[in-house]
Amino acid sequence: MPRLRLKRYLITGLLTFLPLWVTFLVFKFVFGLLANLGAPLVSGFVAVLNLWAPQTAAELDQSWTINIMALVLTLIALYIIGFFANWVIGQRLLHAFDTLLQRIPLVQTIYGGTKKLTTVLQNKPSGLQRVVLVDFPRRGMKVVGFVTRTMMEEGTGREMAAVYIPTTPNPTGGYLEVVPLDELTPTDWTMDQAMAFIISGGAVAPDTLPASPSASRADINEDRA
Repeated sequence: MPRLRLKRYLITGLLTFLPLWVTFLVFKFVFGLLANLGAPLVSGFVAVLNLWAPQTAAELDQSWTINIMALVLTLIALYIIGFFANWVIGQRLLHAFDTLLQRIPLVQTIYGGTKKLTTVLQNKPSGLQRVVLVDFPRRGMKVVGFVTRTMMEEGTGREMAAVYIPTTPNPTGGYLEVVPLDELTPTDWTMDQAMAFIISGGAVAPDTLPASPSASRADINEDRA
């Protein structure tokens, strides 16, 4: 009995701690990424401040202080960019910046592809559900995917969909599949619901899932028979 009780308490403690740990890892990744963006500017500021106020610079020249200042600086910069992006002048400046980057061969490929992906995921397509279920890695196993675009297959004329499949619990990595459109299972999920489902490992999910097209066709055939 004591051994069973010890095992049960350990498992209960692990299951209680796991959501906090996953949340911490996700926030650590995001905040670390944002802090790394502003860290060079903060380090440069501290180096310049060292010429005029060495004591103050020495107090600020700490890793945790630089990270916090870099995070705040990055958030302020993102807010300013978003603020100006909603105004006509800001949109023109961003368009000019995009045009400049489009002329650099390697940068154009990376920057242009990433921007198209973010734009596609932000806007819901007309006549096509963005969040779908895909048979992956084999038929009978379903994963959540995001449709990024549709294409036509030469020869057969089948309509194909490019589907991005994110990983759990970090959705920034994943796979890209080209799947026939009739093999996708459309859902009525929003992007927020899909991301919550992926990050939580399926814990945050609706009680029901839509039936796959193959299962729906099988039910229709059985009813006809």
